[in-house]
Amino acid sequence: MYFNGQVLTADQHFDDHRTHEVPVQVYYEERHHDIGYIESICPAFVRINNIFYNRTLFTFISRPGY
Repeated sequence: MYFNGQVLTADQHFDDHRTHEVPVQVYYEERHHDIGYIESICPAFVRINNIFYNRTLFTFISRPGY
């Protein structure tokens, strides 16, 4: 189980959110950039709303119940 505001870092975090359709908020330099559902993941990128986000440049936050 993930809590609201938890930072996602591990592959399993991203896969759990994709599988269970839990919303994820995307931040860039501590500023909100996007929110949505994970469509696909790979070691370098996460695809949300048909946009590929670099996992090292962006921060991903769990938003269950959004």
